[in-house]
Amino acid sequence: MSKQVQEAYIVSATRSPIGKAPRGMFKNTRPDDLLVQVLRSVVAQVPGLDPALIADAIIGCAFPEAEQGFNVARNAVLLAGLPTSVGGVTVNRYCASGITAIAMAADRIRVGECDVLIAGGIESMSMVPMMGHHPSVNMSMFTDENIGMAYGMGLTAEKVATQWSISREAQDKFAVESHRRAIAAQEAGFFKDETTPVEIVTRTPNLATGQIDIKTRSVDTDEGARADSTLESLAKLRPAFAVKGSVTAGNSSQMSDGAGVLVVVSEKILRQHNLVPLAKFCSFAVRGVAPEIMGIGPKLAIPAACAAAGITQDQLDWIELNEAFAAQALAVIKDLALDPAKVNPMGGAIALGHPLGATGAIRAATTIHAMRRNKLKYGMVTMCVGAGMGAAGIFERM
Repeated sequence: MSKQVQEAYIVSATRSPIGKAPRGMFKNTRPDDLLVQVLRSVVAQVPGLDPALIADAIIGCAFPEAEQGFNVARNAVLLAGLPTSVGGVTVNRYCASGITAIAMAADRIRVGECDVLIAGGIESMSMVPMMGHHPSVNMSMFTDENIGMAYGMGLTAEKVATQWSISREAQDKFAVESHRRAIAAQEAGFFKDETTPVEIVTRTPNLATGQIDIKTRSVDTDEGARADSTLESLAKLRPAFAVKGSVTAGNSSQMSDGAGVLVVVSEKILRQHNLVPLAKFCSFAVRGVAPEIMGIGPKLAIPAACAAAGITQDQLDWIELNEAFAAQALAVIKDLALDPAKVNPMGGAIALGHPLGATGAIRAATTIHAMRRNKLKYGMVTMCVGAGMGAAGIFERM
């Protein structure tokens, strides 16, 4: 017997501050502990909802091993003190893991399988580095027909810069503007509604007393944005991936630590518990591209997501285009003729950071709260994905 298709609504959306990796504020904070704090916050933001109604927690993570291994989703659910009846599953689509988790939650609600789900992402690049601790790739990736899969992310950005004629100066200008917008948004307090302050506990041996000194502090601000970022300072940086290249540490995303979580419910739950939806999840699309130019992935995913939502690209009011590299972001903007004023109005990953599997959920929280603050109708979260993919998810303000 088929079930009636129903809409999926977001009733709370929050994130942690984003820390710089590997020596930032969360360098000694376990990712599962960070996720626990955000989980508790996102559930507390829906006081009219019994946590026992939550069927599952779907959490994205790009490198689910070590401190963020062992099915970090289920472990965090239990450590957060949620009912044992709440499940947990960890999903991986690299940089699109967080937005994929949200889409999976929405799909389960749409087909009537569940009524309340948690969706989000977590990543500690301080504790689990890019590629993980023990990478082991299939050697067939190095054959001619598969060699694009073996390219590092930086080299794919160089290929996009060359193929789309994105100059070093254009990349550096884009990076400076990302920092400028992020600093302006921080000073205006625009990130406050979406951010959950996180408690950091520091334990230090006291040789004089023989005890462990415990100190706790609260952090509530992303630490990556730089007010002193200028074209002159970025121009001094050497290419990071190719000797004669144009991609540098300054015009690439920052390695970061962070978490983001949303609560997704059905219309039935909205009515029964008199909940106010923040947004409706409209659509999601993933498309593949050649691995060696993976950064251009959103070029195909964005039109597909718009078509699935039944809207045109021009109807998008707010676009969070993950700035994996300035080169790929500029290439996508150029090919799709995106309005630069609508793309990352509060800065992007170059300034704010990119905690891989968490980014999709973090930027979803940004989009949802920005749409409500500015009374906008449609917002999108999109990004390129390793191994040659693009992903895009669209939200509608309610």
